[in-house]
Amino acid sequence: MNNKFLFSLIFIFGVLISSLSQIMLKKSAMIQYESKIKEYLNPKVIFAYMIFFGATFCSIFAYKVIPLSYGPIFESAGYIFVAFFSWLFLKEKISKQKMIGLVFIILGIVIYAL
Repeated sequence: MNNKFLFSLIFIFGVLISSLSQIMLKKSAMIQYESKIKEYLNPKVIFAYMIFFGATFCSIFAYKVIPLSYGPIFESAGYIFVAFFSWLFLKEKISKQKMIGLVFIILGIVIYAL
C-alpha cells in the first residue's frame, strides 16, 4: 500500500469521526438541561470534544506525508458525511438543493483527484 494513500485514509478517517462528533453535539444540544453547566459538562459533549481532538491528531499526523493542498479537498468530504449522518441519526431530510450541493462537492473532489 502506498504511503500517501495510507495517510490519506488517516486524514479521511479524521474527517469522518469529526463529522460524527458534530452529530453527537447536535443531539446533546437538543436535550433540555437543568443548568448551563450540565449543558456543557455532560458525557456526550465531553466525549464529542475528545473525538474532535482525535480528529485533529489524525489531520496533523496525515500532514506529515500528504501535501497541504489536499487538506481542503479531504475536509470537504465532511459536508457529505454530516449530511448522511444527519439523515441517518437525526432523521433530517436531504432536500433537492442539498443534494445538488453534495453532488457538486463530490464532482469537485473527483475533478481534483484526476
